[in-house]
Amino acid sequence: MDSLTQIVLGAAVGEAVLGKKIGNKAMLYGAIAGTIPDLDVLASNFTDTVTVLEMHRGFTHSILFSIIFAPIFGWLVSKYQSYKDFKGWTLLFFWGFLTHPLLDAFTTWGTQLFWPLDYRVAFKSIFVIDPLYTLPFIVFLLLTMCKKRTSKKRSFYNKMGLILSTSYLMLTLILKWVTYTKFENALKEQHIAYSEIDTRPSPMNTVLWNANVNTKDSFLLGTYSLFDSQPITFESRPKNHELIDTIKENDKMQRMIHISKGWYSISVRENELFFNDLRFGLMSLDSEAEDFVFQYKIQINNNGLLQFSETKKGRDDAQKLMKELWTRIKGN
Repeated sequence: MDSLTQIVLGAAVGEAVLGKKIGNKAMLYGAIAGTIPDLDVLASNFTDTVTVLEMHRGFTHSILFSIIFAPIFGWLVSKYQSYKDFKGWTLLFFWGFLTHPLLDAFTTWGTQLFWPLDYRVAFKSIFVIDPLYTLPFIVFLLLTMCKKRTSKKRSFYNKMGLILSTSYLMLTLILKWVTYTKFENALKEQHIAYSEIDTRPSPMNTVLWNANVNTKDSFLLGTYSLFDSQPITFESRPKNHELIDTIKENDKMQRMIHISKGWYSISVRENELFFNDLRFGLMSLDSEAEDFVFQYKIQINNNGLLQFSETKKGRDDAQKLMKELWTRIKGN
């Protein structure tokens, strides 16, 4: 999830653990704990694109990280804060660290919760930015901050924020099941043979859902809004996997294919090859669009080594997509 959401969740968790004893300081340290796992993004300054993608939401988002580093941070903070309870601080950091990847597990990218096992937990039921999750949470957190640490209302407001946000996460799983069934039925009705379906919500909502469908020669892309009245239609995108036959066995290419879980296509633009990770969709709802959210230019550097560089997206691209999404959310 986005940084603001993780800060809010961390603050609420910190309050739940130590709010009655140290007041708003619990929120501050909870917010810090909720931010620390995302420091893995600093790896982008020291290594290549493929390695960064492999590391993202890896060790720092694992149960093991929470177990190892919670007592370390708990000990450090207990040394210079007036509240000296090592156990209390350790619990605050442990739950701050752990709830961060648990929330991330509901997103499309998921998280290596069980690192060092090479397995990502990804429920794919919520977009990384979802106002319906975050905004009510912020309201209750602000109400909590305004009350004295001994106030019963303070505890009530914080619990309500945690309960509502968690309930919304559970609702997203139900919506995923409902919409998955809709896509599955549409494929059956249209007599489309496929091997796998991958579904996820579109940006910033859980009303409009996207599906990738794996068929023998192509991927089918579909959308479904809870307000739709017309049948679901699918658009075909060629896999073009043969375009990388000469480099497919390259270590970095194999790693990229593994990262994408096989949901990738290859496209050509101006005689250059691009690796498209289909799991995160397109920057446009246009039927002819080829600008995938995560698209990487495939290059061979001067030393003959394979490299991937992510294509840049501009603010105009995002604004265009949001307008199209708003129109599509209202139904077909």
